[in-house]
Amino acid sequence: MKDLLLIAAYAALGAGASALLGWPVVRLLRRRSLALSLFSVAVVTVLAMTAGTLAVAQAMFLSDHDLGVVITVLCMAAVVSLVTAAVLGRQVVAGSRALARAARTVGSDSGFAAPAQPLGSELAELSAELAATSARLAESRRREQALEHSRRELIAWISHDLRTPLAGLRAMAEALEDGVAEEPARYLLGIRTEVDRLTGMVDDLFELSRIQAGALTLSLARVSVYDLVGDAIAGAYPLARQRGVRLEGQQVAPEPVEVDGREITRVLGNLLVNAIRATPADGVVAVAARREADEVVLSVTDGCGGIPEQDLPRVFETGWRGVTARTPRAAADGPGPDHGDSGAGLGLAIVRGIVEAHAGRASVRNVGGGCCFEIVLPTAAGPGRPAMRG
Repeated sequence: MKDLLLIAAYAALGAGASALLGWPVVRLLRRRSLALSLFSVAVVTVLAMTAGTLAVAQAMFLSDHDLGVVITVLCMAAVVSLVTAAVLGRQVVAGSRALARAARTVGSDSGFAAPAQPLGSELAELSAELAATSARLAESRRREQALEHSRRELIAWISHDLRTPLAGLRAMAEALEDGVAEEPARYLLGIRTEVDRLTGMVDDLFELSRIQAGALTLSLARVSVYDLVGDAIAGAYPLARQRGVRLEGQQVAPEPVEVDGREITRVLGNLLVNAIRATPADGVVAVAARREADEVVLSVTDGCGGIPEQDLPRVFETGWRGVTARTPRAAADGPGPDHGDSGAGLGLAIVRGIVEAHAGRASVRNVGGGCCFEIVLPTAAGPGRPAMRG
């Protein structure tokens, strides 16, 4: 037992001396190549093993032959260990460099190009994270480009829609000023109509800016969707009668929701006005409401003939308008109900913003002969259920 302790002491002394000498070298190389650091660790390990073994061999007073055998074995083991460490270090460096080259493709138009060579577990995990980051960056860039495109489109159409009524206002004002207006009352009515249109556009821009800035304040109250639909239909009825469109709202379940009644009525009003204007005379615009699990689905179905499939994802974008919607409302239509539909492609963007502020969602799909806009709202909180917060 005493011999074993003595051997352990000699081995620890020799190995410890090698470790103390090698530790500063390892620290100096920690910021250099990973392969060099791994090789240094292997060298220190081999030296510690060799020094400990030789210290024990000298203490045991081995014969020259036996000592030569020990040294030979140590040398062979050291060579194999160092070669293995060098090869492993080169593989790690090669994988690291390949991953570094691949990292340059993060966020590029072509997407992340993962290294073709096999990687270790840690580098493979890092490669997967880089691929996910690249996908998120690409999605963010696409979203930013879409927003920029919508912004440019919105500015272009608002500029167009502002120029038209302003030119009309100037012409009518000059006619009244010069005294050449044969029917001043009709000119004054036209001025009022254009002013109402401009006011609606400004109101829409203000509402949309509040929604996008997260400054929309909701006054939540428990109401029935039956009442909400009834108010919206009553507001849109004069326009529907003028255009010869029939409004139907028989399939409306009296489900309770906790919403801002004014804002949701505006949402339904925007959808109804758009549906009425897109539906030909003698057509039908149907409003329905049903419950699905913990949600209430309100739908407005028109007879517009459908929306091109490639345009469906853009319907709720700011500034988007279908081909038939790009002509401002004729003066014969009158100012119409005050649903904030200025013709500038803001109505449906406001619809989505208000619905999402209520923790809901808005969607559209084509149906036979037209399209169906749906808004989904959470049901009102019952006993034991928390109420929504605005």
